Amino acid sequence: MVLHFLVKGRVQGVGFRWFVHREAAEIGLRGWVRNTADGHVEIVAAGKPEELNDLKTALHKGSRGSRVDRVLEHELEENEGANLGPFEIEGAW
Repeated sequence: MVLHFLVKGRVQGVGFRWFVHREAAEIGLRGWVRNTADGHVEIVAAGKPEELNDLKTALHKGSRGSRVDRVLEHELEENEGANLGPFEIEGAW
């Protein structure tokens, strides 16, 4: 299963991408997380439905210092996850 999340709130400049990376890697998901130009955080994650549900729960909770106002989610086609590798932060450097 492959899901796309868009997290809105105070999620940039507060370690949110690192929080997502840690959570997703511990769960064993494949995919990536990155900031968007309009102040949100975008995530694409692939894994088992129960693993993705664990990530979704973590996204709603957020990192220390963040404020999650909304988590938008939609399912992607399974083939969109075919080239996803170990979970990474895009644009972190």
